Amino acid sequence: MNSTGNRHQAMDQGHRERINSYMSRSCFAFGIYSVKFFLLLLAIHLSLFTSSDAKIYIDITSPSAKKVPIAIYELPGSAGREISEVIKGDLVFTGLFTYVDSASYVEQISQPFNPGNWTPLGVEAVVKGTVQEGANLTVSITLYDTSEGKAVLSKEYQTDKSLVRQLGHTISNDIYNLFTGSAGIFRTRILFVGERGGGKDLYLVDWDGQRARKLGLKSSILLSPHWSREGTKAVYSSERGRQWGIYLLDFLKMTEKRIFVSKGTNMAGDFFPKENAFIFSSTKDGTPALFSYNIDTGTMKKLTFTHGIDVSPSVSPDGKSIAFVSDRGGTPQIYIMRSDGSEVRRVTFEGSYNTSPCWSPSGDRIAFSGRRGKNQIFTIKPDGSELMQLTDSGNNEDPSFSPDGRYITFMSDRDRTKSIYIMRANGESQRRITPKDMRAFGPRWSPN
Repeated sequence: MNSTGNRHQAMDQGHRERINSYMSRSCFAFGIYSVKFFLLLLAIHLSLFTSSDAKIYIDITSPSAKKVPIAIYELPGSAGREISEVIKGDLVFTGLFTYVDSASYVEQISQPFNPGNWTPLGVEAVVKGTVQEGANLTVSITLYDTSEGKAVLSKEYQTDKSLVRQLGHTISNDIYNLFTGSAGIFRTRILFVGERGGGKDLYLVDWDGQRARKLGLKSSILLSPHWSREGTKAVYSSERGRQWGIYLLDFLKMTEKRIFVSKGTNMAGDFFPKENAFIFSSTKDGTPALFSYNIDTGTMKKLTFTHGIDVSPSVSPDGKSIAFVSDRGGTPQIYIMRSDGSEVRRVTFEGSYNTSPCWSPSGDRIAFSGRRGKNQIFTIKPDGSELMQLTDSGNNEDPSFSPDGRYITFMSDRDRTKSIYIMRANGESQRRITPKDMRAFGPRWSPN
């Protein structure tokens, strides 16, 4: 079994431990559901056949990558229809596939694949399948390459009936991987702060906005969470009992623990990649400054010593650099320093208010929110070049990259309510994924 499987088994073991007294019944219920989901997902498919040619159909590094016209049959039954819709939604959102409407299909789903039925339509790939509903759900999927006239992917997937959407996302990941040679993001999640009916809470939602789950950490003041690099923990800030504390949520044990508290305001930032440590901003010494904190030892180190305000730290993927916001030059701007606090340099020079930096997974760009009349999402290279504006409607803040760097989640109030949106990293296909009756902000895309 792979490392993911081992991690999911650990989640099952951790779930059997005593639930920490901080966690509510709703968080406990979420823990049961999550463990069940991850364990069942381990057995979600049995590989029957995959083409060994390792042909890459789409070069996702090319800005002019050609879209692949793909035909996706509606699978039989209600579960089959939902799976087909999930696959279509996943693949089309990438901008790498064009869905060919089923009205043009000449071939019935039960008929043998014939490339001659598809090449006149310009279809390059065809997805067929069968569904069997018993105690569990069994779905067989075959992907055909019309130019080669053969099946390039054939798998049988088995899972619990309650995991229909997750099954669809798994199939999408397999198809995406075959075409691009890269891992898909369709089973990733987004963690954010939501407010509905009074009081704030942390919510976990699938990347496409479905299956939102409240974690039961209700608080009057709750700030943006930050995932650990392996996706098993999160840190966030909350004011409780008139004290600003930093809390650690352990998804393996489903426990919450306050790990740091001091006078003033303490705002959690990113984890470092190779240590059980994170960075945060605190006013404990007066002016907001940046500190690193080791969870195992409880030790901390101050990294900035200016009279200005230093906040919103983001750790680079390799852990060697930290992007942050400082007004040491007169206005809030994005700066970068080494992880020990040395070699500070300014990155942004356009606009008088730039904040909320977030590194891309490859470290080649930084997303941030900049005020241009209203707050908009931008990306920029770490050397300060190639500034690109991605949004232009409403106020837009708190950007966070998907684990493959091809998408960004962010908060926007363009529909009069703060909501979570997603878009491609070039600004295309912006869409809201949280309901209008919820105020939502501070999204962070899971690392896996």
